[in-house]
Amino acid sequence: MADFKGGTIRTRDDLERFEAEMTLDQRLPERSILDVFAASAAQHPTSTAITMLMTGAEDEHPRRVNYGLLLGLIQSAANVFSSLGGPAPGVAYMLPTLIETYVALWGAETAGYAVPINFLLQPDSIAELIKASGAKILVALGPHPQLDIWEKALELREQIPDLILVRVSPPGTPAEDGVVDFGTALAEQPDDRLIFGEPRGGDDVAAYFHTGGTTGVPKLVTHTHRSQLVSAFGGAVMCEYSNDDKMTATLPLFHVAGTIVAGLSAFMAGVELVVMSPGGLRNPTIVEGFWRLVAQHKVTIVGGVPTALGAVLQVPVGDNDISAVRTGLTGAALLPPAVGARFKDVTGCQLHEILGMTESSGLVSIDPLSGPGSVGSVGWALPYTRVEILRLKEDGSLGEPCATDEIGVITIMGDHVSSGYKDPKHNEGVFNAGRLNSGDLGFKDTEGRIYIAGRSKDLIIRSGHNIDPAMIENAMASHPAVALAAAVGMPDAYAGELPVCFVELLPGADVSIEDLHQHAQSLIDERPAWPKNIYAIDAIPLTTVGKIFKPSLRCDAAKRKITDLVRNDMGLANSHVEVVVGGARGMRVTVTLSEDHRSSVVELETALAAFLFEARVHVG
Repeated sequence: MADFKGGTIRTRDDLERFEAEMTLDQRLPERSILDVFAASAAQHPTSTAITMLMTGAEDEHPRRVNYGLLLGLIQSAANVFSSLGGPAPGVAYMLPTLIETYVALWGAETAGYAVPINFLLQPDSIAELIKASGAKILVALGPHPQLDIWEKALELREQIPDLILVRVSPPGTPAEDGVVDFGTALAEQPDDRLIFGEPRGGDDVAAYFHTGGTTGVPKLVTHTHRSQLVSAFGGAVMCEYSNDDKMTATLPLFHVAGTIVAGLSAFMAGVELVVMSPGGLRNPTIVEGFWRLVAQHKVTIVGGVPTALGAVLQVPVGDNDISAVRTGLTGAALLPPAVGARFKDVTGCQLHEILGMTESSGLVSIDPLSGPGSVGSVGWALPYTRVEILRLKEDGSLGEPCATDEIGVITIMGDHVSSGYKDPKHNEGVFNAGRLNSGDLGFKDTEGRIYIAGRSKDLIIRSGHNIDPAMIENAMASHPAVALAAAVGMPDAYAGELPVCFVELLPGADVSIEDLHQHAQSLIDERPAWPKNIYAIDAIPLTTVGKIFKPSLRCDAAKRKITDLVRNDMGLANSHVEVVVGGARGMRVTVTLSEDHRSSVVELETALAAFLFEARVHVG
């Protein structure tokens, strides 16, 4: 079993001592994902591995699975997939968070490889991912009153006739022709051994995770057993997980945050995961009853993305006893300081940040959960890995290491780094001789702690002045009326971009835009970073894992700018402006004029040419 001795990491010296005492191979003897579950089952056979809440109701009797039973289910699932798909089959799944989802994921990796799919994607996109991955089997949730997963699964089988469909449904659901029932198939397979020989392990492919779906066509990232094990081990050490811990599980299992740091890392240490319903913190009932559930299940570690934690922190704790909580962890997006401060006020504990990345098998660095916490820092690199901050050259290439406090590009090295995308043509500029270019900007302080300064692509560049959107967002999020804030660049013919900020106000908030401007200006030292405009909107768009979806906001900002230019500055009434992500410059703008304004086409084309986006003008 993985050796965590001496694993209390609070400082950089602790981390260096931990690495010097033993090698990684000495500490991590596991060769396969199945080895993790076998070791945990041997050490903690009757300890609860997963507590599954379906509704979060006060009188709910949750389903519980201990480590011994979980190992058996995983082995049965591996046998199912091997019998259906032959040697090393690819197994895609479209499932909300259920015990069966964990079983399908780790069973697939044991027999072949997993292809986790975001079931909110459109069928055509899902079909492309399945085809690209070579998956033979699709595990999907059966008919559901709110989710259309099964309908998508049937449509996918029409597009991919050889696809073997496995359905996850409650016992007693009527059988369907040509469909394998997962529960029935599990019961028919042995759970104490594998029927196909040795489990997959080492440098074998364990999974293909899709990424990049917010900015373009999703790409498949290769995970090996070795890369996932190293990432998970580092997470368990830096979080100092133990068999006494109970952690909220709120993230989907098509995302590395839910599968690694809040999944495999926890299972490696014998943690109990309290699954907060299949929908996690997208379930309003779970949000409303969050602190009651934390108290009821004696949760010790509260985890979630910043937006979700911000929502539950608006819910009063009341008379719920949450004294068992020892710490909090968050990741997937930058943490607004106001949310961290609110977490400390509510729980008395520090909220620690994690930097993760699909291309590093889930994790890059962690602010150690046993340490005092470093506001704004994502801590140190995982044990036995390296993070360097390199200068970004004018031609976009990477240069020498940055000095202390100097902002550069975060790069990662270690056995947890993926071998690359399944399609090697996507590797250029990301993977280079074992070094991963994260695309994140950051810096290190005198203690070597890592800080995120935003995504390189999210930088707002105003007349050559680089503006970190987090500076604006943190200022706006500190206003008592603001629930969420997102700063983006609005196209400008003179400056290239001007900073603007979208805000989602708290229910019942009464504040003027002028008040928000004054608040921003009082907290933002750099005058060029003062938002040119602030827009209050009903809801900040989020991805399925709770990240702010900035591409749509950039398009919104551009549409507002160009609509104002066309209709007000140029007097071209009845025009229509459409803005979409794409093109060599990242954004395409199409303006459609009425027939009455045909004579203005050239003038408008000239005006649009001054902006940093692709543009075209239509009449009709």
